[in-house]
This record gives sequence, structure tokens and C-alpha cells, in this order.
Amino acid sequence: MKPSPRKLRRPKAAPPSTGWLVRDDEVLASVEVAEGRISKARGLLGRSQLEGAMLIVGARSVHSIAMGFELDVAFLDSDGVVIRTLRLHRNRVTLPVWRARSVLEAEAGSFGHWELKVGDQLEVRSC
Repeated sequence: MKPSPRKLRRPKAAPPSTGWLVRDDEVLASVEVAEGRISKARGLLGRSQLEGAMLIVGARSVHSIAMGFELDVAFLDSDGVVIRTLRLHRNRVTLPVWRARSVLEAEAGSFGHWELKVGDQLEVRSC
């Protein structure tokens, strides 16, 4: 008797948690926090836009391969201080920033609108 084939199930990613991105008690934007392996790997893939920002915890580099839009990227240290920012064009990969402990992504132009710069300390507050 032939054994029945087993269905392979893809693990489901828990949806990213949400909150507010805050600098000096000023709310900059809504933020999605990707912490799990699957939600970090998925990131912004498949989206045509992003309202607010996405924080990828535990990342030191990111990519924009197959993204539908350009990104503003900020690398944050363990205290949430911005240590580097850059504009990431489509289909590119950043070099790792070894002091970074998380990466903040937003649609290109967002950081200019928020006046975000190196040295700013950010925090995520729950909804």
C-alpha cells in the first residue's frame, strides 16, 4: 500500500505588530514592527506603497529587490539612535552596518518630510 503524500505547509507569519514612531514625544508616523523570521524575510515585498514605516528588528542590511518603490532607510543602534541613513533605489542591496541592531524603512522622501537625521533617537510606542 502506497503511503499518502504529506502536504507541506508553509508556516504562517504572525502579522507585524503596529505602533507609533516617535522622536522627542513627536509622532512621526505609524510603524509596523517585523520581529519574527518570516515577517522579517517578507518585509515590504508585494506592496506597492507603505503608509508610515516598517522597523525590522535584528537587521543590519536590507534589499529592495522586486520592490515597487524606492526606500528611505535608517540604521539604528541598540538605543534606537539613527547611525546612518540612505536612499535605496529599486533592486539594490545595502552593505551591512555592523553597529546597527534594527533598520527602519519608509517610502522615499519620508525622512525629508520628518526631518529625520543621524543622531535622532527613535522609539516605538504601542497603539
